[in-house]
Amino acid sequence: MIDNQEAVKVIDANRGDGVIIATMNANNVRFGLPTVTTQEQLDMPVSGAMGKAANVGLGLALAQPNRKVIVLDGDGSLLMNLGAMVTLANKTPKNLCHMVFDNGVYAVTGGQPVPGSGKADWEGLAKAAGYAATFSFDNLEDLTTGIAEAMAATGPVFVHLQVTPQIENTPVQFRQRGRRSMQTAIDELPEIFAKA
Repeated sequence: MIDNQEAVKVIDANRGDGVIIATMNANNVRFGLPTVTTQEQLDMPVSGAMGKAANVGLGLALAQPNRKVIVLDGDGSLLMNLGAMVTLANKTPKNLCHMVFDNGVYAVTGGQPVPGSGKADWEGLAKAAGYAATFSFDNLEDLTTGIAEAMAATGPVFVHLQVTPQIENTPVQFRQRGRRSMQTAIDELPEIFAKA
């Protein structure tokens, strides 16, 4: 299994000028993208919208076809909206890379098990949905050496990441908030895209 923060570091280091849409554990301030980002102005946190990261990513990928869009999703989150996989694959955004952090638990709500954990074949689901390319990584070494190929593949690309569960047990009202909100990202991204 891959440490959540180490996975995000590898992705961030290989993003180029890609926009990262992060949700759930990948967006956790303690061990997700906000702790390691090198291009915060290109981060779009999707907090409080469980199951919608792929939809946001699809819209952005279609609107900005010349920019890489990387969605960092959770297994429990994506499970809530499996239809997004078929919709996304049907629209064939060549610039979209959809990464699922599979830790087997709803980590931000206390660690309840995700239905089908250990049984669901995420890469198989992506292939059946029609993604152009799929990859799966369960250790940091393979992720580090294979991420460039996954990012360079013509999309839509699906990447399954087997990550170690890290449970967030701090009550929501006491959790550290990221510096960048989704509203901030929505307000700033048009200006950033205009400069590109």
